Amino acid sequence: MDFWNHPDGNINHLLESRRIHSLQEMNHRLQMHSSLVRRLALDKVMEGHHGCVNAISWNSSGSLLISGSDDTRVNIWSYSTGGLIHSIDTGHSANIFCTKFVPETCDELFVSGAGDAEVRLFNVSHARWVRGKSGNFSTLEPSAFFQCHSRRVKKLAVEVGNPHIVWSASEDGTLRQHDLRECSTCPPAGSSSLECRNVLLDLRCGAKKSLADPPKLCLLLKSCDISTTRPHQILVGGSDAFARLYDRRMLSPLTSCQTKAKPPPCISYFCPMHLSEHRRSSLHLTHVAFSPNGDEVLLSYSGEHAYLMDVNLGDQDIMRYLVNDVSKLLSINSYRETGLLPLKTSSGQFTGSKRHFGRLEMCKMLVQAAAKTLEEGSNVFHGIEMCNEVLHGKGLTSQSQRKWKNDVHMAIRDCNNARSINPTSFRAYYYMSKALMQLRKHKEALDYALAARKLDPTNSEAAEKVVTILDHIAAAEAKRNREDCEDSTRGKVRHGRLRSLSDVLLRTGFNSEDSLEGHELERVDSDYEDEMEVDFETSISEDEGSDNESNFFRGSLNLRFHKRDYLKRDNTVANGSHGPSAQHEASYVPEAAIDMKQRYVGHCNVGTDIKQASFLGQQGEFVASGSDDGRLFIWEKITGRLVKVLLGDEAVVNCVQCHPFHCTIATSGIDNTIKMWSPHAQVPSIVAGGVAGPDSADVLSIMESNQHKLLNNREASLPFEFLERFRMHEFAEGTLHPFECAQS
Repeated sequence: MDFWNHPDGNINHLLESRRIHSLQEMNHRLQMHSSLVRRLALDKVMEGHHGCVNAISWNSSGSLLISGSDDTRVNIWSYSTGGLIHSIDTGHSANIFCTKFVPETCDELFVSGAGDAEVRLFNVSHARWVRGKSGNFSTLEPSAFFQCHSRRVKKLAVEVGNPHIVWSASEDGTLRQHDLRECSTCPPAGSSSLECRNVLLDLRCGAKKSLADPPKLCLLLKSCDISTTRPHQILVGGSDAFARLYDRRMLSPLTSCQTKAKPPPCISYFCPMHLSEHRRSSLHLTHVAFSPNGDEVLLSYSGEHAYLMDVNLGDQDIMRYLVNDVSKLLSINSYRETGLLPLKTSSGQFTGSKRHFGRLEMCKMLVQAAAKTLEEGSNVFHGIEMCNEVLHGKGLTSQSQRKWKNDVHMAIRDCNNARSINPTSFRAYYYMSKALMQLRKHKEALDYALAARKLDPTNSEAAEKVVTILDHIAAAEAKRNREDCEDSTRGKVRHGRLRSLSDVLLRTGFNSEDSLEGHELERVDSDYEDEMEVDFETSISEDEGSDNESNFFRGSLNLRFHKRDYLKRDNTVANGSHGPSAQHEASYVPEAAIDMKQRYVGHCNVGTDIKQASFLGQQGEFVASGSDDGRLFIWEKITGRLVKVLLGDEAVVNCVQCHPFHCTIATSGIDNTIKMWSPHAQVPSIVAGGVAGPDSADVLSIMESNQHKLLNNREASLPFEFLERFRMHEFAEGTLHPFECAQS
């Protein structure tokens, strides 16, 4: 794999070409060069917080770093020295989840958002130092505070060059726009207008269970981002599987949230196709981000991987998909072409751009190397990475051997692309049948196995596969008939066994990819399974949102178990103001969504709902994410290949922010410290900087351990928005808050 050493070119050649290219272009290319990324090592450990550090952000020049913590303080650090400049007691009554410098204010103004549902504005120039028991800190009264949100504020966004506007995303389902020129605070209690008219997006009826379902649930917003190149574009993500792109110029004027409104139309939905129909209540986004040039978006999912998608499709609509395309992907008669490789004409010539022809030789080398690893069985992980750029049926062999989460879906994509290149490929049909068997799609698998046998009648594997599939189909039919007979003898209503509270709240995970994938698909498609329906009504004794800590929380919970077929026919749950009417649902036409073009695998995102996935560098050549195992993972953006793993925290790394101009990365998490990483290791490596050799075996064991955690993640049976209502505070100071700092 020597030809993979520096895909972005030799750094010496880049330095020599400075005479030809502009200084700005060279700085962009050199900032996160692969030779520097592989030498990243721990540079500084910055101490000053007394709780989990949930937010970090650079100022525009990169001279200052701001951080927010569970200790309700905001710290401002010097990049050059790593020293603490200000430690400000913000007055928030709950964990700080986000903080930002306000642009074009000489770094004097900053904002913070917290679990107390407040957004606060501060002017650092008014701070004064005070000596306290836990050290020196700055006392500073907020210049403005906004109490218009009713639930936790999880993300703040600012526009480059705009010192007047701040956006806040909250779990109350609204994205609000705060104009710092109009007012300094929300309307005081008792005034005639208790509602701020600053709601830009009202998504309290905006969450979707799947692409086909109409939006009707509250979308608990977890993240938002403003495009630096197109500031009118705003990206949001929350408690479902779909990120949404909006154009602020096309939205209605700012409103209050006294009445729930129909969710505004968005420009695009973003979701990997294989996640668009899962209907898992626990599947949600923890972070969304634009690429530096605004042409791509990066999504990080809880219990899933990170995914890259295109924003500007132009005429290349091939990455868009509709509801019926999901089933077409598995059909032998119709399949999607992702367009990642050129097509082969009847004359045997490839059609495509110069980029395709330039990579042809490298693709040949990768295929040969991948075939060798498969024959030897020496390193399946590297075989998959080599197949990552060359979509061929062999990729499925590697994916099937590895069996990490959603590998089978990636294998299906590879097989469909192999069919687009060579419609007579035996491997593409044969391995497609194997993948569909893992998903328990027996009828579709049989079609592909018969096609493979027809392409190569002498191949014994295809004949055996056909027999195996027929046996599975017969067994499944027999099982279904038995269940039908048992149900008919017991009556139409089947009463389930008595369940404990832990049985109701949590369902244990599965031990293998086969069982996990099969269970998920059966749970979605089967008409013979119990379904739980939840009614949960709450009331708060005081004014909602005014003092979340002191409010007395009352609620009533009703659980009803149905058979799914009866639930479909008897949809009598009244939505009231919580969703669209039945007439609207009947006339709802599902929108198109944009599919993934790359995924990033190896980390684990289960324990927290603030975990970030970020672009590195001014050109965004690399992607980085924190992980529940306390590590920082860095991948090549284009190939998805893991290039660096750093141990950044004793527990969990949540935040990853690259310096605006230098090859420096700041990370934070459950630890009370912030860590700074720079390329000063003597020897390049994949694992922690300075360790000689590409310890691929160690990296593989780390990734396998994380995949095991993903596959065995305990999935919530109750809806995600229901579990979010519980916030636990009965802990001693310094311990984790499971539904805040640790997991929501």
